[in-house]
Amino acid sequence: MRIQSILGLTLLGLLAGCASHGTMYSRNDAGKPWTVQEATVVQVTEATIEGRDQGQIGTIGGGFIGHAVGHSIGHGAGSSIAGAVGAVAGAIAGQAAEKKATEKRAWEILVELEGGAETLAVVQPADENFSTGEKVRLYTRSDGAARIAKH
Repeated sequence: MRIQSILGLTLLGLLAGCASHGTMYSRNDAGKPWTVQEATVVQVTEATIEGRDQGQIGTIGGGFIGHAVGHSIGHGAGSSIAGAVGAVAGAIAGQAAEKKATEKRAWEILVELEGGAETLAVVQPADENFSTGEKVRLYTRSDGAARIAKH
């Protein structure tokens, strides 16, 4: 009972350590200058950022499982052929599953820059909610990367 309590508390601590605070940025974004402009939200549309399809986990994991299932069919050469076919099918299915699992919910946010000089659209992860007419800040980098954030 004591070991289960310790394991439970350890798991809880690890999960709490994984919780993020505020907006999460990639390592490439950290330490780089951003131009900041005041803007007003004109429109918010739900979007999806496609998932990774070059990942190794889905392909290798699916292939391994597919091989095991295929190999369990029959005996001798037939089970080896079924294992190979199962591995290929499992790898394809695993890759598709990983792509779907790594998709991100996003917003396409249309903003009008202060003074009405320009209207821009930015697609970003849906880590904040925005409303039409809301005053926001548009952060832009020299490489073209942009992000919208609340005041």
